[in-house]
Amino acid sequence: MCQDFNLSFFCQREPNSTSPFPLNPPNFAMSYFTMTFGILSNLIGLAIVSASYTRFHHRAKTPFLLLAATLLMSDLAGHLVTGAFALHLHLGRVKRQRVASREASEPPQVFCKLFGACMVFFGLTPLLLGSAMAVERCMGIRQPLQHSAVATTAHIRHCVLLLITMAFTLAALPLFNVGTYAPQFPGTWCFLPVHGALSSADAGLALAFSSLGLAALTVSVLCNAVSGLTLLQARFNNQGGKLTASRRRRSSMSSGHLLDVEMMVQLVVITVVSSVCWSPFLIYISMSVRQFYRGDTDPDPQYKQLLLLGLRMASWNQILDPWVYILLRRAVLQRVCGMLWPSRVIFSHSSSCRSSERPEIHLH
Repeated sequence: MCQDFNLSFFCQREPNSTSPFPLNPPNFAMSYFTMTFGILSNLIGLAIVSASYTRFHHRAKTPFLLLAATLLMSDLAGHLVTGAFALHLHLGRVKRQRVASREASEPPQVFCKLFGACMVFFGLTPLLLGSAMAVERCMGIRQPLQHSAVATTAHIRHCVLLLITMAFTLAALPLFNVGTYAPQFPGTWCFLPVHGALSSADAGLALAFSSLGLAALTVSVLCNAVSGLTLLQARFNNQGGKLTASRRRRSSMSSGHLLDVEMMVQLVVITVVSSVCWSPFLIYISMSVRQFYRGDTDPDPQYKQLLLLGLRMASWNQILDPWVYILLRRAVLQRVCGMLWPSRVIFSHSSSCRSSERPEIHLH
């Protein structure tokens, strides 16, 4: 989603006007900083994931890294595309203000349709990819043999293509006059209508968007919970002395266990970030559409501000996602654990995160 909606703090409605105008020319410094920071973050995250993909090629971590790379590329593309659309609208408003134009003005219909389609597509795609990552890890931890047969590179690419097609189909329907995209308060972005007298197509598309997003978050939470419980159970079993294999075999299993833990920590943080950033926006859309179905077509103006606030929260998801891979790498986690527990051996040479001392890592 767009990272430049912080500029809309400078916009409010004029009396007897159907379109908001900036009181003063907005300061674009924060917007440019946010865009630059988001782009650099996603590029660094992609570089780290690409390096890991090369290192773990043909190993069990490959499907996870392929999905992660697709997620970061989606975040980067959404960051650039929707940011460019939003900046275009803001610059147009500043230009109109400088020529003292007070006439009501809305974005061109074609522009608004493209903007809205990008908002829906780049908003829904990361949520679907996050749920796919959670399902892949859950299968890899609980059903390793089935995972090796099912989660091949070809199957993962087909899954990514299917999820992207699903998001693209929903986003493209209004372009073929199935529903519409409309300017949203304060006139600086376009999206599916969620307030007022909606058509059946508009209400259905908005409800489909929120339902798919919430379903993706729910699947991620459930799969992560199952995977976490499985890892905890394996940990307790190891501590209880139930494994009677040789010390070398225990070292290999511990190594694989730590690799699973590393991926799970990253995935859990991604899910938490996505849930915190996206849940208010998705839930509010669902509540607004349900109000329409109950016959309430005259919402309080404050509801539009709440929708904008939810969008601002959702826009940070694209910026925070890459930092999961930047900060929660194995080497970083090892250093953090060393600082937190300096007198305790957290990672031994036989089972540590120093995977460079082991030519092979066995996940299962």
